[in-house]
Amino acid sequence: MFYFRDVQQLDFLPRPGREFRESLSQRLATWASRGVRFGGSSWKYTGWLGQIYDPSRYLVRGKLSQKKFEQDCLTEYAEVFPTVCGDFAFYKFYPAAFWDKLFAQVPAAFQFGFKAPEQITSPADGNPDFLNADLLREHFLDRLQPHQAKVGYIVFEFPQFHQPRPRFLEELDTFLGKLPTGLRYGVEIRTRSLLAPEYFKCLQSHAVAHVFNAWTHMPVIREQLAMPGAFTAGFTIIRALLRPGRTYEQAVRLLQPYGELRDPWPEGFDDVASVVRHSKGEAFIAVNNRFSGNSPLAISAILDRLEATPPQSGSSA
Repeated sequence: MFYFRDVQQLDFLPRPGREFRESLSQRLATWASRGVRFGGSSWKYTGWLGQIYDPSRYLVRGKLSQKKFEQDCLTEYAEVFPTVCGDFAFYKFYPAAFWDKLFAQVPAAFQFGFKAPEQITSPADGNPDFLNADLLREHFLDRLQPHQAKVGYIVFEFPQFHQPRPRFLEELDTFLGKLPTGLRYGVEIRTRSLLAPEYFKCLQSHAVAHVFNAWTHMPVIREQLAMPGAFTAGFTIIRALLRPGRTYEQAVRLLQPYGELRDPWPEGFDDVASVVRHSKGEAFIAVNNRFSGNSPLAISAILDRLEATPPQSGSSA
C-alpha cells in the first residue's frame, strides 16, 4: 500500500478549503435542480485533497493512503458534484461486478457519463470491431442496464482521422440506428472537417447529441456553437478537455498535480457558459483538469459567468 509522507505535506498547496467546497456544492445543486449538471472527467485526483476531499477520510495508521483514497473518494466526490464523466471506460470492457460496485458508491440522483470503449470507436489498424453495435451492447450497454437511472449519457469519442474516411457518416448512421433506446448518446469527433451539415443531420435523425468539445485540433467551442444545427438532440453534452493547439502531454507537464488554476482561460470559460445558456433540455458539462489546471475552480469560474448573465429564453437553464 502506498502512503503519502504525512498529512502536513498538503499544507503548502495553494487551494481553497471547506468554505469553497460548501459554496460550490450549493451552487452545483442549484444548477442541477434546473437540469444543468457540472462535473469532472474522472475524480481520483490527489490535487483536490484539502479542496474537495478531506484528507482525514483516507488515513491508514495516521498516514494518507493512496489505495484507500482511490477506492473511496468517489463517495465524497458525489457529495459535491452531481455528475462525472467516466473516461476510464474508454480503455476496456468491465465485468458486471465492477459496475455494481461503482454505482453503489453514489446516491440515486447522481448521473454518470461514460466514454464508450475505444474498441468500438477506433478504426486504427483495421480494427474489426469498429462500430460493432452487437459487441457494444453485449459487453457494455447490457451491463449498464441495471443501473440505467444513474447513467446520464454515453459518448462515442472518435479519434482524429488522419486519412479520409469517405463512408464514415454512412457507417455512423448505420451504427446509431442499431443502438438500444432508453439511453442518451453523444458523438465527439476530433476531425474538424467532419463538422458539416451532413454530420449534424445524421446525429439529429437519431436524436444523438453533438458533443461540444474543447480539444487540441478542434475549433473552439464558440465556433461549434455558431454552426447551424449544432444542437442535434433534446439534451446537451459539453466536454472541456484541452485548449486548442495544446496536446495532452503538454497540458500534463504544465498543469499537474491539478491543485490550482495554473493557466486560467477566461475565453474558454465564456464558451462553456454560452453553450449552457443556449442549450435545450438537460445539460451535462464535464470539465477536465487539463482544461486550465483544476476542474473545481474552472467550474466555479464558469458558474460565475452563468450567474452574472441571465440564461436565454427557452434554454434548460
